Amino acid sequence: MDFRRIILFGALGLVIAMIWQSWVQFQIDHDPANPASPAAQRAAANPSVADDVPSAPAVSTSDVPEATNVEEAAPSDGSVAEQGRIINVKTDFVDASISTRGGDIVQMDLVKHPVSVEQPDQGFTLLYKDGTGLNIVQNGLIGSDRDYPNHNVEFTSDQTEVTLDGEGKAEVVLNWTAPDGVDYQKVYTFRESSYQIDVEFRVANQSATDWTGFFYGQLKQTEVVQEGSMGWLGRLPSYGGAAIYTAEDKYDKVDYSEIRDGPLNLATSEGWVAMLQHYFVSAWLPSGSSGYQLYSGVSRNTLIPEYRIGFKHTEPVSVPAGQSGVLKSSLFVGPKEQKYLNALGVPGIALTVDYGWLTPVAEPLFWLLTKIHSFVGNWGWAIILLTVLVKAVFLPLSAASYKSMAKMKKLQPRLKTLKERYGEDKQKFQQEMMKLYKTEKVNPAGGCLPILVQIPVFIALYWVLLESVELRQADFMLWLNDLSLPDPYYVLPIIMGASMLAQQLLNPAPLDPLQKKIMTALPVVFTVFFLWFPAGLVLYWVVNNLLSIAQQYFITKKYENA
Repeated sequence: MDFRRIILFGALGLVIAMIWQSWVQFQIDHDPANPASPAAQRAAANPSVADDVPSAPAVSTSDVPEATNVEEAAPSDGSVAEQGRIINVKTDFVDASISTRGGDIVQMDLVKHPVSVEQPDQGFTLLYKDGTGLNIVQNGLIGSDRDYPNHNVEFTSDQTEVTLDGEGKAEVVLNWTAPDGVDYQKVYTFRESSYQIDVEFRVANQSATDWTGFFYGQLKQTEVVQEGSMGWLGRLPSYGGAAIYTAEDKYDKVDYSEIRDGPLNLATSEGWVAMLQHYFVSAWLPSGSSGYQLYSGVSRNTLIPEYRIGFKHTEPVSVPAGQSGVLKSSLFVGPKEQKYLNALGVPGIALTVDYGWLTPVAEPLFWLLTKIHSFVGNWGWAIILLTVLVKAVFLPLSAASYKSMAKMKKLQPRLKTLKERYGEDKQKFQQEMMKLYKTEKVNPAGGCLPILVQIPVFIALYWVLLESVELRQADFMLWLNDLSLPDPYYVLPIIMGASMLAQQLLNPAPLDPLQKKIMTALPVVFTVFFLWFPAGLVLYWVVNNLLSIAQQYFITKKYENA
């Protein structure tokens, strides 16, 4: 009877899963924002359905521009002509490409973070602009009553290759002269061993009237396919999309669906905007003003929606006729490594390493993990030692839990006798069972409560190992040369499943037959799930299980012989 019940539950679950999958596919196929859907393709083919590109803003010193007025250039076709002439920049950390069309950063490879272990000489491409999509950095000046160098104008430059070679910093200078005679220089400053880039506009006002303008910067991208996969189980739950930080409301995520729902329009005294993906971040870090407006938008006049998040100064900069002035800000484009994020000194930027609601617990664990790594020099051994330390901290609680389980296991024969004696009289069986617990001074909840206290710590450690870019392509030993990828030979998941089975043999067996079958199936189910988990996470679970088995074994033996 119980076996048939399991089959029925399994069949019901399969049907529900198939219905859910069909519903999700239906939503995808009918979502105009999804570039692969028929609805999106119809919208792209019909100009009346697609959005028009707004015109450039007209801004006076007393009129802050609306968020939707800062708009992108015409849809990109990825051609060389459309991108303008490319200036290549090489530092010890990045290979970047800057287009004279708008002065956009259209490509950036992170040379210290290869694409894969098999391609150590090819840096991970964080910024790009090609036929498959884009993830670029744009900026410019806006104002009223004159022409400004926004990201649609064509700059000029004498530079073609810029290499930072032991000089500390290198500048890329782009020039543009407006019809009214105002000269502009757009300058990118790259520094040695840094992912921070300074951006400034030098304004030489050769006109007969005072000049007034605002700096803006934005990040524009199509939806990014997250790095890493769990096969048919889907992707790990790392966040991809926009994020903002304001002095008033602190850190907040703004995902693609929120941008599609309506434009963001927030005023703040300080803050930043960013585009996030697993392990990497692109962020504008506004400066040079006492106030900022954060905005977002999406272009639906292309086959693939282009999302943007940006900021604008709300206090204008004025340059009198015949004088010069500077408007500036800075960027961070790189990995979410804590040491580089903390070095920026920007409030809240470290929160782009997303540990969720367990951040207060996860941050100390990551600090401890890095300290251990500084001694052992291997992230695999650092994970093992951290797991041992955490297990040691909870040793008293674990001992209390295993002690309760050992007592429960010792009572199993007597509980089985009670069940046989009272048969189907469940109420009488429960009364006699509680009486036995009271007589033997056994708390049936004693094995669960200590474990519940430890759960937040172990979940926080899970997120630390999932989110830390430091583990990306980190070598451990033997065949495990990337702790952020699944074990290619499934050795760790199988050991993990075997350790779960060993733990069950040490625990008191459930009296309910259905519960017993479910518990027996759990090691198999978890093993299947863990086949696609990063090796670093599975290593943590394996070490934790082995330590638990050792501790529980000795405690159980002690009470069996008592």
